[in-house]
Amino acid sequence: MMMAERYDGFASDSGCAPRQNHDAAARLTDPSRPPGPRVYRMLRPFKLHEPTSVDDAVSLLGHYGEEAKVYCGGTELLLAMKEGLLRYNHLVNVKTIPGLDEVSFDSSTDVLSIGAAVTHSALEQSPQVQSHFPMIAQAEGNVANVRVRNVGTIGGNLCFSEPHSDPGAFLLLFDAQVEIQGTVGRRTMPLAELTLGPFETCLEDDEILTRILVPQFPQGMTGAYLKFGYHVRPTLGLGVAVRLDGAPSNGEGIERAVVAEVRVSVGSAGPKAVRAPEAEDLLRGKTVAELLPSSNNSGSTPMAEAGRLAGRAADPLDDMHGTAEYKEHMVGIFLKRALAQAIQTS
Repeated sequence: MMMAERYDGFASDSGCAPRQNHDAAARLTDPSRPPGPRVYRMLRPFKLHEPTSVDDAVSLLGHYGEEAKVYCGGTELLLAMKEGLLRYNHLVNVKTIPGLDEVSFDSSTDVLSIGAAVTHSALEQSPQVQSHFPMIAQAEGNVANVRVRNVGTIGGNLCFSEPHSDPGAFLLLFDAQVEIQGTVGRRTMPLAELTLGPFETCLEDDEILTRILVPQFPQGMTGAYLKFGYHVRPTLGLGVAVRLDGAPSNGEGIERAVVAEVRVSVGSAGPKAVRAPEAEDLLRGKTVAELLPSSNNSGSTPMAEAGRLAGRAADPLDDMHGTAEYKEHMVGIFLKRALAQAIQTS
């Protein structure tokens, strides 16, 4: 069983931002922009292409190069184009390409296959996701707002590479992979390698993310994803997955159980979502009693040190959401909370 919880915050979803325009995309979502109503301009004329296959789509992208962009969810892409931050003469609509809006679960491999054009709402409501990946269903239900969840797509969210993306953080817990297709062929790579930095991915101009592959947790592993923030975009998103050895079936004596395997992911605090391998190494092999003692201990503890390591791994930045020091502190707090929730469901 897996859990996801929201702490007054949400992330955005969008169409893919091109690598050469990530500065413009950053200005669009910059929280330091002055408050108040924005003046929206009319969209400049562009041609909308509606290919019927992925092969046709990548062919169009290869032909038009930097003048073209994939249009999928488009919840940020069209806004950026209206404000003149991004300009394209051609948009390639992939939302209606057969297969890209499908979700399936392969019971022989225990892998969930998510088409890039699947909306957040569809993912949240998918019977396969609810049955086999309840944490993902719960987390998707807390992405942004109803409008974005109904229109925005999982592929657009990951390709836009907005640092405050929730899917970009919690999917790292599952060691998710992405399938990419371009004019020269197809490739599969870890999701962790897709994002290079804020609004920047490794995709070439003629490439499309077509599918996300999500393996189930190993037997006995449970997870939790928490998020926190006072503003439109979350200050922090943190996920933990844990497998215990020696855990009693009735829950009594859980403090003697040992952390056999653990995964920690942190998003929103820094330039991109990351795993925290040093924190994972420190937590592994510790008993629940060592990590979550019944009495408060203000001194140095394994849990406190793991929080510091995870905070540093996030590479936090000073911004309107808080200082880097504050974010590192919050990582430690939420790591402890997420670990406790994950253990409760084991």
